[in-house]
Amino acid sequence: MKPRFASPSSRLSLTLAIATFAVAVIAAPAEPAKPAEPARAAADADAAKVERGRYLVTIAGCNDCHTPWRLGPNGPEPDMSRMLSGHPESMTMPPPPALPAGPWVGSLSATNTAWAGPWGVSYTANLTPDPDTGLGKWTVRNFIDTIRSGRHLGRGRPILPPMPIQMYRHMTDQDLEAIYTYLRTIPPIRNAVPEPQPPASAPAPAP
Repeated sequence: MKPRFASPSSRLSLTLAIATFAVAVIAAPAEPAKPAEPARAAADADAAKVERGRYLVTIAGCNDCHTPWRLGPNGPEPDMSRMLSGHPESMTMPPPPALPAGPWVGSLSATNTAWAGPWGVSYTANLTPDPDTGLGKWTVRNFIDTIRSGRHLGRGRPILPPMPIQMYRHMTDQDLEAIYTYLRTIPPIRNAVPEPQPPASAPAPAP
């Protein structure tokens, strides 16, 4: 049986149809880029805020006092397994030693988390998001008001040395919000920091 071949007119029609389709595909307008989804945009903004907060906490030296120090292979260094958890609740401090007359005004613990001076004895706070012993129940407004006013929760006892509150209160609301947002992301550590002690001759401050 002889093979059947398409007629010249059929081959021409097929060629024209393919060419027409190709031109249509090439000439079709490109689909406009879709804007980022709101959820994705919000997630990117939050990630940027967290990173900004991490940077600020790092350069502001928050780990210098709020992370307990230990003696490591390179000498004294922050114990990052207890990052920003404040003065260890298991470390009971004796009464501070009497200071001799002269320019010396304070003493501190080996962990760099307890300080004694004319203001009494202060302990660095737990900045982790633990709900019972840290900042877990604080709002961003509580955090900003504390830094701005130099008082616990913006209305309580004064924030004591060595916290450089006089410098930190110059941060913008955006920077303080970024720090707060970052602190919400770090591991919560249950650590009940002692209340500060007033000088021996002074009344106890209001909570």
